[in-house]
Amino acid sequence: MARGKQFDAARLRALADELGLPLSDILVIAGHPVPALLLPPARDREVLKEFAYRVTFCDHARLGSLEDYVSCPALGNPASAAEVPEDAEATPSGMDRFARIFSGFLRNRGFGVRELPFAGLSRVTINGMMRAGWHNMQQLKAMTGPLGWSVEDLAAVAGEPWRRMRSGEDCSVLCHHVGRVYIAAISLTTSQLMRACVEADRMSSRVDEGAWKPWAENRCPDEPMPETEFDQP
Repeated sequence: MARGKQFDAARLRALADELGLPLSDILVIAGHPVPALLLPPARDREVLKEFAYRVTFCDHARLGSLEDYVSCPALGNPASAAEVPEDAEATPSGMDRFARIFSGFLRNRGFGVRELPFAGLSRVTINGMMRAGWHNMQQLKAMTGPLGWSVEDLAAVAGEPWRRMRSGEDCSVLCHHVGRVYIAAISLTTSQLMRACVEADRMSSRVDEGAWKPWAENRCPDEPMPETEFDQP
């Protein structure tokens, strides 16, 4: 995919379907501009932040139900292509390749650093990934949650040699099922996000206790157990 500009739209769409990833992400990797129709609409960032936060209280079964809910046409008509967010400008030329791709992934979901829920990394680190292309396995694993990617695929895109995470090394608190909900919500308007917040609270039976305790911090059923000292050769 490094030579993605040689691929036509049909081939890139087929690749996105095969990998189960948003076409907008595939376009970013291939170095193509993302059409306005695939970008989120202009929407209230505080509402987006609240939605992203409330999603994290759902357990794995409810995350699947919430993804279905936000994908349902009954939620309302998606935003028109004309409603493009103000910060959807092109990525500056000469930017580090992974920084360009990672920033593009966040932009595809409408996220800035402040709208992201806590993913196990500081804002300084996430900014470094966006602007300077910082990445190691620990950082990549943490960001697979909000992005909805697998760590193997994200490591491949970053050019980071994949290895199994060791026990105590994984700082991530969200799994990729959370990110799948964010992907499903890309086209939602502010009012639709507000309705989705209410539904997320209903599903999770969320109770404010003064501390953030997301269900999704439990080990994802799709992920292998971390490597321990007994697994070492």
